[in-house]
Amino acid sequence: MTSLAPDLTFDIRALPKVSLHDHLDGGLRPATIIELAEAVGHQLPSTDPVALGQWFRDSADSGSLVRYLETFDHTIAVMQTRDGLSRVAQEFVEDLADDGVVYGEVRWAPEQHLTGGLSLDEVVEAVQEGLDAGVEAVAARGRTIQVGQLITAMRHADRGQEIAELAVRHRERGAVGFDIAGAEDGFPAARFADAFTYLAQHQFPATVHAGEAAGVDSIVDALVSGRAQRLGHGVRIAEDITVEFDDDGGSDAPVGMASLGQVAAWVRDRGIPLEVCPSSNLQTGAIEAFGKDITSHPIDLLYQLGFNVTVNTDNRLMSGVTLTEEFELLVETFDYDLDDLLELTLNAVEAAFIPLDSRTALAELIAQGYDGANGA
Repeated sequence: MTSLAPDLTFDIRALPKVSLHDHLDGGLRPATIIELAEAVGHQLPSTDPVALGQWFRDSADSGSLVRYLETFDHTIAVMQTRDGLSRVAQEFVEDLADDGVVYGEVRWAPEQHLTGGLSLDEVVEAVQEGLDAGVEAVAARGRTIQVGQLITAMRHADRGQEIAELAVRHRERGAVGFDIAGAEDGFPAARFADAFTYLAQHQFPATVHAGEAAGVDSIVDALVSGRAQRLGHGVRIAEDITVEFDDDGGSDAPVGMASLGQVAAWVRDRGIPLEVCPSSNLQTGAIEAFGKDITSHPIDLLYQLGFNVTVNTDNRLMSGVTLTEEFELLVETFDYDLDDLLELTLNAVEAAFIPLDSRTALAELIAQGYDGANGA
């Protein structure tokens, strides 16, 4: 096992990373929210950046996905103009790069950003302008990052087909995939079956939020109705796994004692990527069936059993985390080493919605970064 001590933070932050599940409206800088809110006349809980950041974290740390999602009222409110969208997108990229991310997929729902009079195409263009500016700013500092948009439809709305067509329309201008997000329980992927069929007919990839606020049936629906190539979160697939405990009722039984149900076996054996977000899963109660702290999170069980696990942040502002800190959490909790972090990162590379040659080049870049960390 390759030790990451004693300078844990520096070592992990320096490693090249891949971010697949990170919401644009969940990754704003508090100071930016304050400035944009003042410009549009939106009232905030606080106009102090430190206090506002704490408010977001406290509000999100409720164990309720519904309350967690309420925090987005403030971020979305300041993302209704071209300038606001572009600025948020640029800073989003810069913050990812500062955390060592070399490839990131940025998911967001254009339909939530129309109150300022912009069209769906205009908001997508505004975000792309910001993403491009962010990439250029990172390059000016001697670093590289590649980003793409995951165009997202809201589950409770009825604009799935329209948003799917929007995503395909922008496939040559920054859009790399499609997603549905929002309230999972009660709003199945089946509601968007025609949209997912349209995407498949146009060979446009989709990831689906599933296995977060709802269980295994939602995952099945995502795979069947949503034709999902990745599962957003997907952590509740562990509910389809039975682990035999020792005689004392402890949870230290080896993973060899685990029995996979039919759905779990299908997801594992076909290597369907899971976009796991450890800190967010704790906040939203996604893993309450397993426990209330990180030691109870099934991510390690899934990883040890051979599931295609990737590590993500979900909403960096609300969870108060970076991808570096998510990796640190796994190292400290499950004693992961550099080889584990490399495997998790390469899982994300292979799951990225980019062409094979781009994934190959990205994997080589990641490997070189880890070789440097090993002193090779």
